Amino acid sequence: MRKALLILYTGDGKGKTTAAMGLIMRALGHDGRCAVVQFIKKSTLDSGERRVAERLGVVWRNFGEGFTWDNPDLGPTIKACQKGWELAKVWIASGEYDLVVLDEFTYALTKSFLPLNDVLDWLLAHKNDQGLPHIVITGRNAPALLIENADLVSEIREIKHPWSSSGTKAQKMVEF
Repeated sequence: MRKALLILYTGDGKGKTTAAMGLIMRALGHDGRCAVVQFIKKSTLDSGERRVAERLGVVWRNFGEGFTWDNPDLGPTIKACQKGWELAKVWIASGEYDLVVLDEFTYALTKSFLPLNDVLDWLLAHKNDQGLPHIVITGRNAPALLIENADLVSEIREIKHPWSSSGTKAQKMVEF
C-alpha cells in the first residue's frame, strides 16, 4: 500500500534540485502525475529541467524574484513565496498529483518568508489524507523541525565545486 512521504534534500552541495528532478523522472516512468512549485527563482529562468519537465507534462510554476538577499526590499520575494505556498497547498490537497516538488522551499522557511510552524502544522494535518502526493522539499539549511518531521532526509554536501575552486561561472546543462 502506498504511503505518501515527505522527502527533504538539503545541504550546501549541488544536486538538491537535480535529485528532485530524478524523482520526477522516476514517477513519470510509472505514469505519475507531477507538479513543481519553484520558490525564489524567477519565472524567466530558462532551466533545462523545466524545459524537459514541461514537455513531459509536469505542471510547473515559479514564485520568486531570484536570490536577492542583498536587496533592501524583500517585500516582492515574500509575497511571491506566500502565493507559491498557497498554490502548493491547493495542488497537494487536490488529489490530482502523485508527486509535488517544493523546490528551494527551505529558503522561504529559514528567511521567515513563511512561518515554519504554520507550514509544518498544515503538512502534518494532511499527512494521512487520502490521495496525498509524495512531497519533496529542496534547499539549503533545512530547519531542524522540518528534518525531524520528514520521512526521508538526504544531505548533499559540497566537497568541491568549480565556482569556488576555479571561479568557473554557472553553465547550461550543469547548473541550469
